[in-house]
Amino acid sequence: MKNIIKTKAFMVLFGLLVLGCTDLVEERIDETEFGAEADAIDGAIAPAYGYISWTWRHTNYFGLQEVSSDEAILPYRGGTDWYDGGKFIAAHQHNFTPSNDLVTSGWNQVAINISRTLSAIEVLTPLSEEGNDEATGALYEMKALRAYLNMLMLDSWGVAFKKESSDALSEVLRTDEAIAYIESELLSVVDLINNDKGPGRITQDAVKGFLARLYLNAAVYRDPYGTPNFTDDDMDKVIAYTNDIINSGSYSLSPEYFELFNDDNHENAELIFALDQRGVLNREHSRWAYWSIAGAMIARPEFYPDNTADGTDGPGVTPDFYQTWVEAYGDVDPADADARFYQRNTMVPEEQLQDLANREPLLETETENSYYCVEAEEFEMDRGILRGIQWGPRRGDGNLEKCEDGSLRIYPLQQTKGNGPDRDTGYVDHTLKIDFTNEGSLHHAGYRFSKYQFSRTSPNGNGYSSVDLVLMRLAEIYLMRAEAKLRKGDNAGALADVNVVRTSRTARPDQTPEALAEIDLDILFRERGFELYWEGFRRTDQIRFGKYEDSWTEKTDSDPNKRLFPIPQSAVDGASGIDGFLEQNPGY
Repeated sequence: MKNIIKTKAFMVLFGLLVLGCTDLVEERIDETEFGAEADAIDGAIAPAYGYISWTWRHTNYFGLQEVSSDEAILPYRGGTDWYDGGKFIAAHQHNFTPSNDLVTSGWNQVAINISRTLSAIEVLTPLSEEGNDEATGALYEMKALRAYLNMLMLDSWGVAFKKESSDALSEVLRTDEAIAYIESELLSVVDLINNDKGPGRITQDAVKGFLARLYLNAAVYRDPYGTPNFTDDDMDKVIAYTNDIINSGSYSLSPEYFELFNDDNHENAELIFALDQRGVLNREHSRWAYWSIAGAMIARPEFYPDNTADGTDGPGVTPDFYQTWVEAYGDVDPADADARFYQRNTMVPEEQLQDLANREPLLETETENSYYCVEAEEFEMDRGILRGIQWGPRRGDGNLEKCEDGSLRIYPLQQTKGNGPDRDTGYVDHTLKIDFTNEGSLHHAGYRFSKYQFSRTSPNGNGYSSVDLVLMRLAEIYLMRAEAKLRKGDNAGALADVNVVRTSRTARPDQTPEALAEIDLDILFRERGFELYWEGFRRTDQIRFGKYEDSWTEKTDSDPNKRLFPIPQSAVDGASGIDGFLEQNPGY
């Protein structure tokens, strides 16, 4: 049901919805942080663009997507760290409540980001009407960004907010009405928006990608609790928009997979939409780099000890997600079979590599001879899915241990961080076992995600980064087209698209995945996991492929109502004076 209210002070109510009480004030980012203090247009769009990294912060929308899926799990580390009121455990087990802080923070930040696009639109509209072409182009971007953010809201909470100005009617839309609104917003700009401002701004191709996502998921959005009905009409539109992007020739798949997530990725030819984080634009992106990494890992030793880029022993890879790689490659280790799984950057001595592969612990007497030397600026930790004993700099007496020539000693890392019982008891040895038991919750437990590079340009590598936050890239476009073709019965076309992606990572030829011989929905779901892990897609994919009610490590809930998160109680309470305005989702 469509609920309509009229208010000249909607932003006050909207603040109540997203913040829950009148004495909380939205954090405002100083526009000078984005180099836009003297320009009205840049000053209007910068707060909306700049807030995306906060929206996708690890304890906001990103964490909610990852930990609620079968991809990541975050236990109560050592009985001391990451409990946070049980919000991560509850999210993983689908024991959501309207007061869960992870759910609430995810909702709040998306809603605040929407409000920033509204503010920008109100500034840009009169400038556009006066004939300012730059303002008109920026206005199109803000409408597209508003639609994108509303799609995040629809995907996770089943609602979208429609509001044109402070004097306009404000609506809470669901299902078909929400889809139609988001579609109309994107269609209104897709033929008008620029296509030449680069991955830091929304372009025409990004809008086409948003439309493809919308149509791909439309069956779920229409009936979030039932069995999706994927229509040929929707799939044809997915194919049409992805064709436009692919056939434009403007993008190419990156031969080195991990270069997509490196410091210099801003001009990577695969990126279609990414948050520009260079220079003073750098905001919270490094949280994706450091959240899963061992606390003992000092990833950017050149800045130590004045500033530290280290890990935080957050989420690990679920054994279930890891098993999908094992099942795909059988007797071949996935690190040898797929360049997307792992990239070795450390120069571990060959004999130690053999010891680690055999899971043989190093003797204490061996550790002083188990190191290599490298300049601090040249150290680079391994990337991908990290398993077993990790190598990195070791803290000495007030500084990092050095070789005789003054370079850095790289050792097997010792478990020196965290407050749990495993501190100082051995090496950082990431194990397959990770769960909510005492053993499975130790700080070293679980394989880790190391997809994003710790930025080399930031002395505060845990909070700031020059690595663009990747939100859409060409590989996803191919995989969306493959899925649409497969759902229409074109198995050959789907297989061809998937193989284009698989065989494109040629920078390390020995690890380039072989082309598949066949395709079905289960294989395609698996391939999306291999290509897009740790990018926030897994929960949405599980729902669309009918796997969200399955059981996995520490999760057995099978209630379809959990496909949507509860609307935060603070938002429901904030709108309690307006009958029926914001109704709680079923099952909560």
